[in-house]
Amino acid sequence: MNQALQLGFRTFINLSRCSFAAGPRNFGIGRLAPLRGKGMGSKRRSFSNSSSVADQNIDKKLKGVIDNDNPISDKPFLKDIMDDPSKIEAMTVQQLRTALRTAGIPIKGLKRDLVSALQSYLAKEIDGESSLLTDKQDPFNSDDSISLRVEERAIEDQVQDVNTTPEVCRVQRSTRTVKQLQIKGETVEVDAKIVSIEQKLSVKTDRAAGRKPSQTKRKVSSDLYSNNVRAENRVTPPVNQNEPWTIIAHKKPQKGWIAYNPRTMRRPPSMGNTKVVKVLSWNVNGLRALLKVEGFPALELAKRENFDVLCLQETKLQEKDVESVKQSLIEGYENSFWTCSHSKLGYSGTAIISRIKPLSVRYGLGISDHDSEGRVVTAEFDTFYLLSVYVPNSGDGLKRLTYRITEWDPSLSNYIKELEKSKPVILTGDLNCAHEEIDIHDPAGNKRSAGFTIEERQSFGTNFLSKGFVDTFRKQHPGVVGYTYWGYRHGARKTNKGWRLDYFLVSEAIADDVHDSYILPDVMGSDHCPIGLTLKV
Repeated sequence: MNQALQLGFRTFINLSRCSFAAGPRNFGIGRLAPLRGKGMGSKRRSFSNSSSVADQNIDKKLKGVIDNDNPISDKPFLKDIMDDPSKIEAMTVQQLRTALRTAGIPIKGLKRDLVSALQSYLAKEIDGESSLLTDKQDPFNSDDSISLRVEERAIEDQVQDVNTTPEVCRVQRSTRTVKQLQIKGETVEVDAKIVSIEQKLSVKTDRAAGRKPSQTKRKVSSDLYSNNVRAENRVTPPVNQNEPWTIIAHKKPQKGWIAYNPRTMRRPPSMGNTKVVKVLSWNVNGLRALLKVEGFPALELAKRENFDVLCLQETKLQEKDVESVKQSLIEGYENSFWTCSHSKLGYSGTAIISRIKPLSVRYGLGISDHDSEGRVVTAEFDTFYLLSVYVPNSGDGLKRLTYRITEWDPSLSNYIKELEKSKPVILTGDLNCAHEEIDIHDPAGNKRSAGFTIEERQSFGTNFLSKGFVDTFRKQHPGVVGYTYWGYRHGARKTNKGWRLDYFLVSEAIADDVHDSYILPDVMGSDHCPIGLTLKV
């Protein structure tokens, strides 16, 4: 057996799962997700120049209060405020904070929160209750890793006294945590009770401050839903981070869309005596670099997928490299056909590697203006033509957009329609176009990005789909969000912020013979992942 071609695949994404220590107390929206938090207190400026003379005198009185353990009767200024609570609303933020610090109450929050807290403190003093809050530590100010857990019973107990500032803060902090997790791209499920509790806390706190209940806070439920937070009776753990493709990171998801999961959506092998051919396609983004990456050999992928043909794009090989690569092919896949770029060495390049010997092989489109970059290999088999294609990218500044849509796409379309006159065609590879909004995670932000311009998308429809070629993955999965490309920058693959740029387009005559069209998002080694097609022949 010849030495296996080391393509550098990796079976699964081995994302390190963070382990977080428990915080000083459990909060409990059921177990949300690991979160490492910094202090979230609002840092507001206080401009002393704008204070009145009376305010400055109040500040001096506050500064004179030192012993926080003394009863309120020993704190003349606080006693003065208790005798005339209307003064609270007129106090500045700095004065409120100083007063609350004197009373031993946490001082974070907006002015309305500080007013509410001071009013609650004075009300409790009047009733003879303890003025000190038992829990002064805000776990969100800790640099230690935190694991939040809100239990239903704890929440219900907290509702019993909704006028107190600590309960308001807890729910506000819990809501902030949910939003933080959503920003990080994690799916979080929230106990529905937290929504109603926050509404109650908001209404009663507003009343305590002498304000009408806030209409804005009553919208908290819809706000949570708009942030893709699903409220259910019980909380389930976050999606497995080792399978980020199962998370919909789309910025504009439509109703009914679901994430692609090959473990549940791939069709089982065809049963009986049905004969099939299995084709894989992969933009390897530099085969020589991939050969140096440690991973399992192509032999292992061949055993796992049992493919008959492997199509490669963007090999970036030069002709002098091809022979050495051929010598290391997997046993049984001796038929290989390569085309390389002549106009720019180490650029582009496509190949077809097969254990089935084709009837004939062609290179390029037969047009010199298009064939200098090694972008097309065509293999003829008994019942179909197979093309491995790497469509030109429109490039930075869309400098090749006009060439792409007025010359390349029409020429490729005419070429495959000519082939189709004798037998059906399978066109596969990196076609450098996310055709629909479902095919890209951020459609609004990429309207003028190469691969998602309206011109490229229209060209894709005009030159291929309207000419009778079928997008096999979209036909099989009409409402499924599945990507095949993730940029290396910003950890796009870990958060599933991708594009679907790789396709199997087939002649309409054989579209119903497609048994399965699928994506292999777990295979690493490139910024693209392989795609597969199983065709009944």
